[in-house]
Amino acid sequence: MDITPHSGISFSASDASAINFSLTTHKVHFDSTLVGDYKLLNFTWFEPPAPSQAPLASSPPMKAPTHRASPSSPSSTSNKGKHSNLILIFGIGTSLLITAIISVLIICSCAFRGRKSKASPKETAKPRLLLLLFVLSTVSIGWVNSHEESGKWSCESDSEIRVLAEFKPGLITLDGHVDDWEDIDGSEFSLLPALDPHAEHEYKGGKMNVKALHDGHDVYFLLQVDGEYAYSKGENTRCPSIALMFQIGEDATYHNMGGCKEGTDSCTSKTCKGHEVDIMHFSIGSAIPGRLYGGNPVDNSEGNGGDRFGHLVDVYAWTPHCRYLDGMGPSGNDSSAQNDWKGAWWHSSFSVHSGFVEEDSPYASGGQKGTYYFEFSRPLRTMDHIQQDVQFKIGESSKLSVAFWYPVDRNPWHGSGHYTINCDWVPLDISSGSSLLTKSAPGSSGGSTASVFALLLSVVSLCVSVFVGYRVIKPNSVPFTPMENL
Repeated sequence: MDITPHSGISFSASDASAINFSLTTHKVHFDSTLVGDYKLLNFTWFEPPAPSQAPLASSPPMKAPTHRASPSSPSSTSNKGKHSNLILIFGIGTSLLITAIISVLIICSCAFRGRKSKASPKETAKPRLLLLLFVLSTVSIGWVNSHEESGKWSCESDSEIRVLAEFKPGLITLDGHVDDWEDIDGSEFSLLPALDPHAEHEYKGGKMNVKALHDGHDVYFLLQVDGEYAYSKGENTRCPSIALMFQIGEDATYHNMGGCKEGTDSCTSKTCKGHEVDIMHFSIGSAIPGRLYGGNPVDNSEGNGGDRFGHLVDVYAWTPHCRYLDGMGPSGNDSSAQNDWKGAWWHSSFSVHSGFVEEDSPYASGGQKGTYYFEFSRPLRTMDHIQQDVQFKIGESSKLSVAFWYPVDRNPWHGSGHYTINCDWVPLDISSGSSLLTKSAPGSSGGSTASVFALLLSVVSLCVSVFVGYRVIKPNSVPFTPMENL
């Protein structure tokens, strides 16, 4: 169509194009029964007036055709895109914030339940941790050695250290070697003199690492301590020696090996009832490295806790001067007793690992730097009927101490000259294999329900965020309706 402007009026190319576009979208229909013929004479183009400053009542919007874009469509589309992006960002940010809050609630809930589980009365019974103070007179259990303290007894115990015996079945071979203990965590202790537990007199060779575990039937111990190799066949006091002590009676104290007030002439199972302690003592002067010692058919048949082959003996005591082999005592012997302990020793300087015999003594050159390993086992429960053995129970704690004798500067040690891991009892926790999964404090079921609900809420919030994002991104197109159908 040719557009001829009226006098005094001119159109730019863009205006002409807009007029042409407008004309193509406007049609006039005539009823042929009423109008015969017609001729277009002229038409007038009106420019839209300038917008008024006052608000105008808006008329209902007309549906615009969508097959062509009007001149004003780019700016409106841009505004809608920006608005949609803002809604999308806001929706996603809100959902992420909700998810983060719920995750924090879940973590806090789990941590709270963990603290309540640790506070179980049986497992946190604060046993007073401190060092072993007992003296086995001569190493052949000669029962009268001096055990006098050099001054007033004082003790600063580390009450936070514990020894944990985890459930690890089928893991340990009792041979003195430590390869099978590599993955077991231990507790490290400074070794202080039993009668004068002060840091300035600490054992110079190094600290002692104590490891323990159980398999549901036996409990196992590994004690390792650095020290130059010292061995003299048949002379126990010129070789290292080790002992474990456990509380049996409820009144048995670490200090004074049970703490009974009776003297050597009056201490009996009646006068010292409640002060019993259980002792395992191993002197290696007659023991071949890597060989098993302790309970054996010969000594057990005689009904006592002795070991005539390697001097790994089972002892009980009420005081340092009232201690006896199991089955023996001031009131007579009991034939039902036996030695329930077994153990072996090793030193890291040994170059032979296939096994030693007695003719190989002294097994290595003296003075070599290295580490001593002492490995022991005993049933959790024994056949003791006369209160001479500690009885371990899975899921509960016992009280433990460890003593170590060493020929410092190659001088023979004496009975009361030993080092200990602490100046009071150390808690020994016999853990249950499923305690971390099944044992929980009261109210833990409510915590589990809360966790499940929180997880469900997280999933719902994630679904809502996805739905909001989809609705925002989805194109909001209007279907095209031809003018003829209006």
